[in-house]
Amino acid sequence: MTALVLSLTGAALVLAVLAWVPRSSGSNLEIVISAVMLACLTAVGVLLLAGHGVSGWAERWWNVLLLLAGALAVTGGGPLTTSVMALADRRSTRAQSTQKAGEVLRGGALIGALERMAIYASLVAGWPEGIAVVLAIKGLARYPELRSPDQPASVTPQAVAERFIIGTFSSVLWAVACAGLLRSH
Repeated sequence: MTALVLSLTGAALVLAVLAWVPRSSGSNLEIVISAVMLACLTAVGVLLLAGHGVSGWAERWWNVLLLLAGALAVTGGGPLTTSVMALADRRSTRAQSTQKAGEVLRGGALIGALERMAIYASLVAGWPEGIAVVLAIKGLARYPELRSPDQPASVTPQAVAERFIIGTFSSVLWAVACAGLLRSH
């Protein structure tokens, strides 16, 4: 079972890297790749829950899972988040688009990667309070952009707030799911 868990986690990581390739953010290809990546992570979770988790694993294999899941948390969250936003935008007008709101909330991909890395590390280290610290820092740092009256006329303030909330929730949930694999003893 160890080999299957590591193989599926590795496959999800390869898919996460491939999901960065499509030129347009939120494309159908990116959504499909993100869905398959999520299915791989779900299968790993089910396998770990059906077995005895990672207890009894040799330390070297646990370390391999630690690295794979960490890389997956950081790289997979970006495409998954843009896919979730694209699905949320299906019925939106251009001014309500969360993709267009990305012009206001610049640096989201890098901030999201750092956010997922910090959350993953704090959970694996056994410090769940780290999630609150990361979210507080992010909220305080983004507050001026969320409340700025100088936003472009082509974007509604609601779209900017939605992008922040959808992006944060999907990113955090992804990092928590990846860290959950290692906490399964």
